[in-house]
Amino acid sequence: MSAAWPGLADPAHDSQRLFRQILGAMSEPGTLATLAVPAPPSDALGAALWGVVLTLCDLETRVWVAADLDSPALRQALAFHTGARITDDPASADFALLTHDAFDPQTPFAPGSDTYPDRATTLLVVVERLANAGPSMLSGPGIETIRALDIGDSPGCRALMDRLAANRASFPQGLDMIFGCGARLAAVPRSTRVRRADAKEVN
Repeated sequence: MSAAWPGLADPAHDSQRLFRQILGAMSEPGTLATLAVPAPPSDALGAALWGVVLTLCDLETRVWVAADLDSPALRQALAFHTGARITDDPASADFALLTHDAFDPQTPFAPGSDTYPDRATTLLVVVERLANAGPSMLSGPGIETIRALDIGDSPGCRALMDRLAANRASFPQGLDMIFGCGARLAAVPRSTRVRRADAKEVN
């Protein structure tokens, strides 16, 4: 199992390098990064999100996995490489691993609280594509003016961006999202304002 789901070749140095890349993506929303990580056997997950899991998950972490990504092999790999615990309750998860097709706006992920906003669930989402183009326009902290981001045209992708736009109404509560497409990654934290290129900002 461990050979099929590769870990980091040099855990100490690789995790530091990847953490800096992930932190950079969160601090500059919508920027694209390529993570140099051994690809997992699941093409559905992709190297970038596997790298995020290996870097951010540990013994104290609870992970919720959507049905379309879930498998005994993934669960074993998470336990073997990170020690993270799998939870069937999305509201108790520190991280949620899912695809854009599996995203349901009604899933009760934890939004954190005004006192403890860091207790919100971070969504790690496989998307159709990642490009700095429309239809979504990002602004706010870490963005000098406006940055475009395209994660795909499917209903799930549109619902993800709508959910991010809704963060503004409940800030500092809300959901952070890290998108992966193969080895590429982009992040949109809850502090980012999101609007469609052809519409007014969603409040």
